[in-house]
Amino acid sequence: MRATVIHAPHDIRVEEVPDAAIQRPEDAVVRVLRACICGSDLWAYRGEAARQPGQRIGHEFLGIVEEAGSAVSGLRAGDLVVAPFMWSDGTCEYCVEGLFTSCDHGGFWGSVGHDGGQGEAVRVPHADGTLVKLPAEAVSDDHLLTGLLALSDVMGTGHHAALGAGVREGSTVAVVGDGAVGLCGVLAAKRLGAERIIALGRHTARTDIAKLFGATDVVAERGEAAEAAVRELTGGRGAHAVIEAVGTEQSMRTAVNITRDGGSVGYVGVPHGSGTGLDLGVMFDRNITLRGGVAPVRAYIPELLADVLGGVIDPAPVFDRAVSLDEVPAGYRAMDDRSALKVMIKP
Repeated sequence: MRATVIHAPHDIRVEEVPDAAIQRPEDAVVRVLRACICGSDLWAYRGEAARQPGQRIGHEFLGIVEEAGSAVSGLRAGDLVVAPFMWSDGTCEYCVEGLFTSCDHGGFWGSVGHDGGQGEAVRVPHADGTLVKLPAEAVSDDHLLTGLLALSDVMGTGHHAALGAGVREGSTVAVVGDGAVGLCGVLAAKRLGAERIIALGRHTARTDIAKLFGATDVVAERGEAAEAAVRELTGGRGAHAVIEAVGTEQSMRTAVNITRDGGSVGYVGVPHGSGTGLDLGVMFDRNITLRGGVAPVRAYIPELLADVLGGVIDPAPVFDRAVSLDEVPAGYRAMDDRSALKVMIKP
């Protein structure tokens, strides 16, 4: 089969690799219908996250079960399924608690020795505990399929950030980061009942999506100017809940400084210097809570799925470009130079 591999920074290729195949009774093989490129994939693309030459890449996909192992009981060939960005057994102590990302037997797509999502097919370990079945009729609805793809990562991650930030009915929320996760954070905050949502972003195409998703205000400044603008919008007090969806020193510093005393920051940006943006003295004095981390997306898919199918939320607009498998390297370039927000792959 053909799949995307990374050989070195800025060297993404689509190559022939061994076919995805059942290796253990708990496995399933999924033929990929839709996949995508994540902002976190860019850290490897830019050389800021280590990868072995020839390692697979990609962790967001949905598709059709082609084959299920002998121990798989909840799925069969022909089922349409979505995969969260990590696999999990669904039965260990952490999974029972809802923290699927800490599963005793879990793992990350594209890790050494495992298939990545950006290919023609994927071997899925612990298929029963990992995959979520989708309505079969969704396969013929391209827009719905696109929205469902967001459940594999960005919609669940935005939701995790909103929960970490303590978004509640009537609250004021600020979102730092105008990437796909930040925009889904806006959508998640709206879904949870936020009354005012301030989106921080400088790119009109992205802030337009933020407005579509429920943002009531947009702040285009950065750094201290952004902090001052948010303070002005909130009567000098800041936001009850702040979503941090970038992971840099500046983004974390901004997030803390625009949080209202007694408020919370929900952080989901993959840390790349964000620790140096934290001042525990400031957080202590102002009773600011910090919660977040790797989103246990598998825990959130059922409730978010119901709302996507019911038309309550529609995350599909975060995908602004579609490419074939052969065009994946161009998709990476487009996301790297920010000419694309989030690229969908149609193998």
